Amino acid sequence: MTTTRRAVLAGSAAVATGALLGTSEVQAHPRTGAKPKPTVVLVHGAFADASGWNDVAAKLIRDGYPVIAPANPLRSVATDSAYLASVLATLSGPSVVAAHSYGGIVATNAAAGNPNVKALVYVAAFAPDEGDSLLQLQTKFPGSKLSEAALDFRPYGEGLVDGYIKKEFFHDVFAGDVPKSTTDLMHAGQRPADARTLGEPSGAPACARSVPRTSR
Repeated sequence: MTTTRRAVLAGSAAVATGALLGTSEVQAHPRTGAKPKPTVVLVHGAFADASGWNDVAAKLIRDGYPVIAPANPLRSVATDSAYLASVLATLSGPSVVAAHSYGGIVATNAAAGNPNVKALVYVAAFAPDEGDSLLQLQTKFPGSKLSEAALDFRPYGEGLVDGYIKKEFFHDVFAGDVPKSTTDLMHAGQRPADARTLGEPSGAPACARSVPRTSR
């Protein structure tokens, strides 16, 4: 995740959570004092881990928001969404889910049907409709630098394949405005995504239409 994206997310999440606190529910009880701030859930995408949100999480925590950044398994859309949904189900009170890259597909599905999720924030993230896959979205909206040539596919288990971004592509593809010394470390610690995540369609309902969404 780039420095620019971190800054945008921090602002976007703060705007989303601030807007939530200004809803009619709060206005209907003006004498009860301030409502607790919503929990901000930060969802990372492929080729990264939750530490990519550290700067954002630190700023939000300083601003008084409860924050969690769960580890996205990166095994399949269904598996990852079910895991995140189980995490969201443990939270009491309102939450705002902010996602980056592939994490957007996961967050979209995981948030569906959860009444405590009050807003979704997409930070350079995929925001699918029902049936969309990551590959379909990249074809529909060209321009991504994450080409097949940039990926290193490695078999694991029985017939399964993990995808990594090759070192020579990592800086340009994944975090072009971060110092190369930093992206070299990010490459060394990158978490691969199962190749199934590329073609697996988003589930139904893919988009929680009743939940406010912001993309940055």
